[in-house]
Formats: sequence, C-alpha cells, structure tokens
Amino acid sequence: MKSTEKEGSPVSGIIKALGLVFGDIGTSPIYTLTVIVLLTKPTQDNVIGVLSLIVWTLVVLVMLEYAWLAMSLSKKGEGGTVVLKEILTHMLKSKKKAAFVSLLSIIGISLLIGDGVITPAISILSAVEGMRLIPDFEGIKTETLIAIAAAIAILLFIYQRKGTEKVARAFGPLMVLWFLTLTVSGTISLVEMPSVLNALNPYHGIEFLLEKGVGGFFILAEVTLCATGGEALYADMGHLGRKPILRAWYFVFFALLINYLGQGSYLLRHPDAKNVLFEMIFSQSEMLYVPFLVLSISATVIASQAMISGMFSIVYQGITTRVMPMFKVDYTSSELRSQIYIGFVNWFLLVAVVFIMVIFKESSKLAAAYGLAVTGTMTLTGIFMTWIFYLKKKYALSLISFFVAFVDIIYLLSNTFKIPHGGYWSIIIALIPFSIIMIYVSGQKRLYKQLKPKPLKEFLRRYEPAYDEKCKISGTVLFFARDITIIPPYVEGTMLKAGIIYEDNVIVSINLMDEPYGIMGCVDKPVAPGLRAFTIKMGYMEMVDIEEILKANGIDEKTIFYGVEDIVTNNFFWKIFSIIKRLTPSFVQFYKLPSDKLRGVVTRIEM
Repeated sequence: MKSTEKEGSPVSGIIKALGLVFGDIGTSPIYTLTVIVLLTKPTQDNVIGVLSLIVWTLVVLVMLEYAWLAMSLSKKGEGGTVVLKEILTHMLKSKKKAAFVSLLSIIGISLLIGDGVITPAISILSAVEGMRLIPDFEGIKTETLIAIAAAIAILLFIYQRKGTEKVARAFGPLMVLWFLTLTVSGTISLVEMPSVLNALNPYHGIEFLLEKGVGGFFILAEVTLCATGGEALYADMGHLGRKPILRAWYFVFFALLINYLGQGSYLLRHPDAKNVLFEMIFSQSEMLYVPFLVLSISATVIASQAMISGMFSIVYQGITTRVMPMFKVDYTSSELRSQIYIGFVNWFLLVAVVFIMVIFKESSKLAAAYGLAVTGTMTLTGIFMTWIFYLKKKYALSLISFFVAFVDIIYLLSNTFKIPHGGYWSIIIALIPFSIIMIYVSGQKRLYKQLKPKPLKEFLRRYEPAYDEKCKISGTVLFFARDITIIPPYVEGTMLKAGIIYEDNVIVSINLMDEPYGIMGCVDKPVAPGLRAFTIKMGYMEMVDIEEILKANGIDEKTIFYGVEDIVTNNFFWKIFSIIKRLTPSFVQFYKLPSDKLRGVVTRIEM
C-alpha cells in the first residue's frame, strides 16, 4: 500500500502528475482574468498590475509554500493536512496544544470538502460558457448552459462507482495537450505585445494594490483563483512521489505564466473582451476553436475527477483516524485498494455541485464564493509549517514559512469581502462536514464514558472462574476492542452474563500508527486461559482486509461478536449523533467481515 517515488522515466512521471495533480490549477486560466476584468478597467497599468499579482501569487502560494516548503515535510512520501497534523501533534508535549492542532486540522478538512464542491461547479460551468463564441450559439440561454454543465457533472458522478482506473490513463496525455495549447496560444499573443513582460516585476503588483486601496483588496480576492488547486501538489504527493510532481510543476508554471501574460496582451489589444481565454483562442484560429472547447471541457472534467478522488481519500483518512463516521467504502479496483468509492460523499458532492450551479448561474458569479475555503486551507498549512520548522529548530525555514503564512492571511482577509456576495455558501458547505465531525467526535467520547468499559484485571477476576466452570463452545470467537487493557461491556455481557464462552476467545484491536502506511499483525501471548489478544497495527491511510490478515495469522473464527449501541436521548445533538450511528455501517460492516459469522450484541445507552 505504501506510495513512494515511482520508478520509471522522468517523462512518464511528469505525464502522470499532469493528469492526477494539476487539473484544478491548470484550468484556472479559463476564468481568472475573465472575473477580474469585471472589477477593473483593462488599462495598461491595471493589466500589468493584475498580471504581476497573478505571477507572484503563483510563486509564493504555490511554488514557495507547496512545491518547496510543504513537500519537504512528509511521512513515508505522503503529504496533506492530515500528515501535517500528525507530524505536529507527535512533536507537541502539551495535550491542549495537540487538541488545538486537531481542531485546526478538522477545520482544514471541512474547508477542503467545501472547496471540493465549488471546484467542479466553476470549472465545468466556465468551460461550457465558451459555447457562446461558436457561430449560431451566441444567444444560447444561461439555463441551457447550466443544464449542459449539470448533465456533465451528473455523468461524472454516476461514473464514480465504476472506478477511474481506465479513464485515468488518458488523463495525463490530455493534460499535456491542454498545457501545450495554453503555452502556444499564450506565446502567439505575447509576441504581439511583449511589454506585458514588465509584469514579472513584483513592484507593479504592489503599486497596483497601494493605488487601488480597498478596491485592490477586492481584486486580490479574485487573483486567488489562479492558485486554486495548488494544495494538490502536496496532498497528492503520496500517489506519485515528490520528484515527478516537482518536475511537472515547473512545466505547468511555465505554461500558466505564458498563458496569463498572453491573455494580458490580448486584453490590452481588445479591452472589450469578456471571456478572455476563449476569445483569444477564437481570434487566433476560428477553425480550431471547437476542438479547443472540447479539450477545455475535458480538462475541467479531469480537474473535477481529481478533486472527487481527493475527497474520497480525505474522508477515508477521517474515518481511519476516527474523526468521521464509518461511511460505506467500496473498492473500485481489484489491483489498487487505494482506488475507493464512498457513496455518501459522492452523492452529497453531486447534489451540492448542481445546487451551486443553479444558485449562481454564471461562473463569474460563482467566483464570488470561490477562494475563501482555498485561502483558509493555505493559511492553516502555513501556520502548521511555521510551527513544525520552529520545533525542528530550522529557524530559517520557519521564518520563510511565517512570511508565507502572513501572505496567506492577507489573501484570506481579502476573500472575506466575498462573504456577503455568495462567499457564505462556501462557509455553509464547509459547516456541514465540520458539524458532522464535531458531533460524531463528541458523541463517541460521551458514548465511551457511558458504556463504562472495565479494566482487564477486573474483567479477568470474573472471566477465569467462569471459563473453568462453564461449558465451552468448540471453535474460535472474535471480539473487538480498542485496547486489550479496557474491555467493552458487550464482551462482558456475552461471556459472563449470557454465558457464551468459546474454547478460543480472541479480542482483536486495531491500533493506528503515526505513519501513513504499513500493516503489522501479531498474536500476543495468552491473556488468560482460553483468552488471547490479536493486535493489528496499521498506518492511518491504509485500506486493509482484516479477514485476510486474520487468516494469514492462523485465526479461523466460527463467530464474530460486535457491540451495537441503542442510544436513548432527549438532547438535540445526541439525537443527530444517534441518527449518524444508525445510518452509517458498524465497525464490522465497514471492514467487510463475513456477514454469516456476525452476531450483534445490543447495549441500551442513555445520553
């Protein structure tokens, strides 16, 4: 299961990275300048200033923050918010600080899920809007464009259950073609007005912000759009390794840089342009426009697919680290267990994406909701990195990370201006997973206290005489507990109260390691006559087959007992917790243990 630097040619690694990692940031040229044009007149100074901000946003927020700093922090080659949290909490001695970091990481996860809704909506809708430049399609209604975009999204989400293994092979070459097209079109336009190269000087961006004042802050919020998807460099590092992603990034950065400068050149020559990228392509080659439109829609689908797959991975991480309910997980590949499908997440995203399209109607309006979640996630990453480098006594890197975090905060503050203009939807979407996580985590803690599990020593005082005196059932039985030293009440109820004792009683515990990958199963020494413990130690991102591990270690159980809680409560939040528990699979269902062997033991709990 471990993902490391993959062997193979550098070119092959770059192509794979282009397909899996850079879809989101790669499609940002479709809408970034188009949205900014709505807020400021395309004068020489304004265009150069905006282009300078775009260039240096890519340099600081993507190149410096993710490509260089964040990607130097990993566990066994794996990256992402959860990894940063695990690194930091492992270094902290204070439990309060560790709890604070965990809360921040939950906020980060929630923001990423909010971002996962808006990315497919704005990407697909902005590409479909390019149809208006096709002759005879100029007057196409907004409702028709929304219907087409929604249909593409629905097909994309329906396909998720079948897996993306085969389609993923085509992603890389398509994105290579996309970035080459961006580079060529940008170069052609840039040659006609090379003066836009002045935008490479950061002075023009700073001067633009100082001159515009509050208006510049509004525009800075839209400039953020050029860096959306930058976090994927770090989050997807485990799939391909650091080197292929870094190599691909330099190619992507060059393509984005040239295309944005080319768009700026076109805008200065055509100040009335509304949909800058599509109009630039149309003016360069009307004959190739329709193929480009098809390519752009394909690129946005790829960007959306990468985001959806990322959401599945994030939620799975949340499940294994016990901050999210155990949603049903299906494996879509017989070869790669990392390719998963989570139905609840898939349909939640689909409903939210279509809803967002219908509410905002146009990609330019949708941009008002986009950026808040992204900059929030980037700010948390900057804070975590600063803290980690400081604790590692890498003070120079900590200082650079502090600068990056400061820049992130500026972008985050600028995006708060979007809240009244639709940005509140980003917060509302993020609040849904955040609320689920907080209620679930709090409910699990409360439930654990109410269950009153018994220490092993106290349990053994009653178990040992019962095992000697009572008739025993032949064969092996399995029970599950978080820790062998604490015995859940259903185990005691089954053995001691119901008198169901097998010849061989095995208590299985699953312990998460600090590392993302790795599986280790071991049978401990017998705890007592007829009672032994089996511990499975696994990385927090592993997708394991427990039944297979048990068989490999010589455990062939006849029956599997597991606890079921019947929650009775008048508290509103605990009622929601109870509903979550009822609607999501139990532990044994989540790990797909054989249903013919399962026996649920109900414990009534008042909360």
